[in-house]
Amino acid sequence: MFKNGFRVFDIHAHLPYSLPLGSYHEFINRHKALRSERMRLTWDFPSQPDNEEESKRPLIDRWIDELDRYSIGGINFLTAWNNDDLAAQIRKYPDRVTGFAHHNIEEPNAAEELQRAVDTLGLKGYKLFGPLVEIPFHDPRLTPVWRFLAERKLPVLIHFGLLGHTGGIVQHLNINPLAIFNVAREYPDIPFIIPHFGAGYFQELLHLCWSCPNVYIDTSGSNQWIRWSPYELTLETLFRKTYELIGPERIIFGTDSSTFPRGFVFRYLQDQVRVCRDLRFSETDIELIFGNNARKLLQVGTYSLISGGEVRL
Repeated sequence: MFKNGFRVFDIHAHLPYSLPLGSYHEFINRHKALRSERMRLTWDFPSQPDNEEESKRPLIDRWIDELDRYSIGGINFLTAWNNDDLAAQIRKYPDRVTGFAHHNIEEPNAAEELQRAVDTLGLKGYKLFGPLVEIPFHDPRLTPVWRFLAERKLPVLIHFGLLGHTGGIVQHLNINPLAIFNVAREYPDIPFIIPHFGAGYFQELLHLCWSCPNVYIDTSGSNQWIRWSPYELTLETLFRKTYELIGPERIIFGTDSSTFPRGFVFRYLQDQVRVCRDLRFSETDIELIFGNNARKLLQVGTYSLISGGEVRL
């Protein structure tokens, strides 16, 4: 799939965590189950539950097996039960696995917890869900967090757009990527990573990128939100427009892989690489998108370039 032994780095994966979307009515749950089953069939995900013997193994060991199975160089986990849990799990494989802090930005000690996660636990950035933040991102109460991220030049990955499945969030103060505009413009030293091509807000995300060169687009997931657009939109269109308008240096590959037995969603990687090759991206640009941009932002690893030579971070 790649030349010269290049190894992919996936910036967007999850260890088990709690996503507080509220309880659902039986009617909603039934429709959610039907949609989930259609999704499973569409992507040929495993239908059998986790193997009992495998489920007893340390989760991080199973993830390393997945990386080896698909020749993936490294993976970044955005969530776990808490920051200490994430750091404890990934500590065993520092050359293959990194992680982001994930805690409530509205808590009074959010900046202190972020500094602890970075300086004590060794985490590499911060993960937020826009539709779960109940105040504007430019609210002065959040300034200490932004100042810390800017001082350290640490990336923050913020999910905007549709959140969840049937019964999920489609309307919220912070559902649109433009909700971060004032902060992104005020703190150009913070790399803002917006996943899933905006998850329903592709145009708004492109407008944000037009104004703020510190905004990156993460390609992760199935991107099934495009099926709910009123106009024709394809994965090829997303890659082509993004590449044309912001260049390969600001596109970052991810899968949104999470649970077993599904594990690493290799199908997402295959589809995205196929699109980039169909669009005739250069090998250097493909390496940027599928690993080198992430490694540079997270300051991890060694990567080779098609043009020759190595960069060690």
